[in-house]
Amino acid sequence: MLKFGMIGVGKICQGCHLPAYDKLEKTEDVKIVAICDINKERLDEVGKKYPDARLYSDYREMIDKEKLDAVDICTPNNIHSEAAVYALNKGLHVMCEKPDAVSVAEAEKMKEAAEKSGKTLMVMRNNRYRPSTKFLKQYIAEGKMGEIYAGRCGWIRRRGIPGWGGWFTDKKQAGGGPLIDLGVHIIDLSMYLMGNAKPVTVSGSTYLKFPHTSYSPIDVEDLAMGFIRFDNGACLQIEFSWASNIAEDQMFVELRGTKSGSKMSGIDRKFEIYTEECGVNTLIKPDIDDYRGMQHHEGNIRHFVDVINGKAEPDFTPEQGLNMVKILEALYKSAELGHEIELN
Repeated sequence: MLKFGMIGVGKICQGCHLPAYDKLEKTEDVKIVAICDINKERLDEVGKKYPDARLYSDYREMIDKEKLDAVDICTPNNIHSEAAVYALNKGLHVMCEKPDAVSVAEAEKMKEAAEKSGKTLMVMRNNRYRPSTKFLKQYIAEGKMGEIYAGRCGWIRRRGIPGWGGWFTDKKQAGGGPLIDLGVHIIDLSMYLMGNAKPVTVSGSTYLKFPHTSYSPIDVEDLAMGFIRFDNGACLQIEFSWASNIAEDQMFVELRGTKSGSKMSGIDRKFEIYTEECGVNTLIKPDIDDYRGMQHHEGNIRHFVDVINGKAEPDFTPEQGLNMVKILEALYKSAELGHEIELN
């Protein structure tokens, strides 16, 4: 039996991670045996649903006392790296919520700890497990899009700054605003479909123009725009906002290939492929509903368990996580300095 410890049981954990483990417990040999959170009221409330699990306020104490196989980290962003490194150094497998870390230095520590321990480190990339993503990934693998040389992606809100005393708008805890919050999801999805080429340069701009719409003090951006170049010559245009004067909220990934193009749009549930058949421009609309069947977080966590059990090879590597954080950090640096940044 795989014994799991949960570190941080806030909204994302209760809404997405715990339901996945509840399902896995019925079909796989998986059990939550320990739970940790610094919020005692929240810890006690979640503990009632898992009466056999022991409760802790310090993740180090939990890891040291319990004979765990793995931990799942759902803390504020600035804790991700330190908790992951501690667990890996103690010989545990680690599942962690995005983003991987709030700095390249912290992401490198995670990668090094995973390599040294030989344990699995996986950071949540739930959008890779959407039915539309799986279809498009296979479509691309079969060569039907040709060379994918450019993309455009974003997750933009007209008004949607997280609020009411949360940590998302606190730079010290979050590391940034919509770029590090929403951007990780959609940049990763784009790069995953484009073949995970190595990023070589980025250019970005960030803005804070709607602080009056936030319910909490805010010292992070509410809009980020940028451009990423890859070592294979491909490029990706990005845009992420919590607040912006736009017509409507959008979440999208557009890819441009030499044989076909595609657009996946999460809010209006649009998935289209643009190609040519018999000399005629052709629109393909796959009959896929991303909101039916297995939840995306569940799919990611199930894959994590399969990797631990030797049933699958990991489709996420710490190197991919490090590249993601390099992109984020360089975009913020580019915005600060006003010029393009080269990545190592």
